[in-house]
Amino acid sequence: MMALVKRHLALYFGNKSGVFFSLLGALIAFVLYLVFLKHNMLASWSQLAAPQKLLDPWLIGGTLAVTAVTTTANGLNQMIVDRESGTLADLALTDMSFIGIQFSYLVSTVIIGTLMQLVMFAAMVGYFSLTDQFVLSLAAIVPVMGIMLLSSIVWTTFNVLILSFVTNLDSLGKIGTILGTSAGFFAGVYLPIGAVPVAAQNLMKITPFPYNAAIYRQILMADQLKTTFKQVPQLRHQFEQTLGIGIQLQHLTSWQANTLILAGFSVVFGALTLVFAKSSRRKAINKV
Repeated sequence: MMALVKRHLALYFGNKSGVFFSLLGALIAFVLYLVFLKHNMLASWSQLAAPQKLLDPWLIGGTLAVTAVTTTANGLNQMIVDRESGTLADLALTDMSFIGIQFSYLVSTVIIGTLMQLVMFAAMVGYFSLTDQFVLSLAAIVPVMGIMLLSSIVWTTFNVLILSFVTNLDSLGKIGTILGTSAGFFAGVYLPIGAVPVAAQNLMKITPFPYNAAIYRQILMADQLKTTFKQVPQLRHQFEQTLGIGIQLQHLTSWQANTLILAGFSVVFGALTLVFAKSSRRKAINKV
């Protein structure tokens, strides 16, 4: 199986344009914030001291969630290419089980999603450290890397489920466009979750997007939240609720709750993928 994992990784990273386009959704969210959203958001929270020190990591958290979605979807391109070309059918005739073959795509995609999040994370932290003197404590880096791995697992299982019945690259391109476009909205990057209608908020809350963005933000913003709201603690709950730093269910979710919710989504997506595995295998074998 490791040979297949290495193959998938080599094919992904060997396609430079594919790597770039897998990051395009995250890059668009980042640029939109810098060009259009940052000024308005700074004005909205001008009563806070140095609001950019809160909003910069807020944007980093949302963009990392978008990166996890789009790069894992793109990382599964090879599965669709192999399915369309008949390569997957040929592999299914070897000694390796069909589940094992599918698992090789999953493992390689989790690695891709984690590495690409690291790339975006380094780029954004570097940019904001130069422009806004943003400083991230070393204590936050390790948990952020753990969330990168969890995010990659969640969105890999999601995308494997979505792509289980896709048999051609044309359909894959359309699905990728929809995911890339919607991820920024559902993660609350284009508009904070508190700024959209209640019906839209409820729709967002039944997906993993806002919880994924929220847990990043809770880790990245923890120290600055304590510092900023030390003098105005009455504003903190409103700030966190409006910007999706915690997700309002019965109360604002903690990072522990968000972790459990994301893990739960991953289990559900994985279970549904196994349910449909027989049908997916039949589609692959029919290519022989």
